[in-house]
Amino acid sequence: MHDISQYQDFFISYLNKQSINKEPKDLYEPIEYILGLGGKRMRPVLTLMAAEVFDADYKTALPAAMAVEVFHNFSLVHDDIMDDAPLRRGKETVHEKWNLNTGILSGDAMLILAYQYFEQYEPTIFRDLAKLFSKTALEVCEGQQWDVDFENRTNVTIPEYLKMIEYKTAVLVAAAMKMGAIVAKTSEQEADLIYDFGLNLGLAFQLQDDFLDAFGDPETFGKQVGGDIIENKKTYLYLKAIEFSSKERALQLQNLFGLQLDDNTAKIETAKAIFNESGASKATQEAIEMYTFKAFETLEKINISAEKKNILKTFGENLMGRKV
Repeated sequence: MHDISQYQDFFISYLNKQSINKEPKDLYEPIEYILGLGGKRMRPVLTLMAAEVFDADYKTALPAAMAVEVFHNFSLVHDDIMDDAPLRRGKETVHEKWNLNTGILSGDAMLILAYQYFEQYEPTIFRDLAKLFSKTALEVCEGQQWDVDFENRTNVTIPEYLKMIEYKTAVLVAAAMKMGAIVAKTSEQEADLIYDFGLNLGLAFQLQDDFLDAFGDPETFGKQVGGDIIENKKTYLYLKAIEFSSKERALQLQNLFGLQLDDNTAKIETAKAIFNESGASKATQEAIEMYTFKAFETLEKINISAEKKNILKTFGENLMGRKV
């Protein structure tokens, strides 16, 4: 196996060889733009890693990895429209750089392009990949809808929130790993275990994302810090702060998350102060750690070498300590 930075290089090299520069330009240029914005390439890297974990050459998993990355970026284009987000990875979002209609249509095209990458596999592998992909894509949409619904609800529970982030984020991380296993033609049991490993890692990743949204460095995070607070999103931080705070402080936070302001500076600072003083920040970091260790427990059940387990464990530990 290779290290994570090598898998990133392998994938970026493959990505750069893809011919997306076609007509009409206003459909394909935004796709090239969003795919070229960088990012960690975490999901395609996991597909390549999973293939080699189960003794296949990473090269065989490159089309599946590309499908995962194209789909992920499709979801970002549409998420940014729904959130009216100005920045993605520190750059203008597609709908800001072009317009709303272009963002919608280019996003739709990306979903179709993602499916086309599975056509490079033999029929049985194609069937299994497409089946997993369809299930995952629908779950991501369900998760996104729950996310939108929660903005207008005052009674969101922690279990509901965890189910939402499982569908919106974690299932794609899990599917990325299982796709590598499918390409490697491993057993169904092993493929399911690597899916569970990815699912718990994905939950930890999203909780970390929630935490960094409030407390990350704007220079390294790449998105607008405090975006979830501005959008009144009921994140794990928010829900734990409501649970742990006094009635007065909880009411203050609830009222704060009912406001739409032109200048959100004071709103963000007040919310962050409540997150810290209530213990919500600490509880979120503990949850990140808990899901990471759950992933590591699943890892122990997979029938692979200790060396391969250590590579996957290092990946999880890096995610837990990330700043971007």
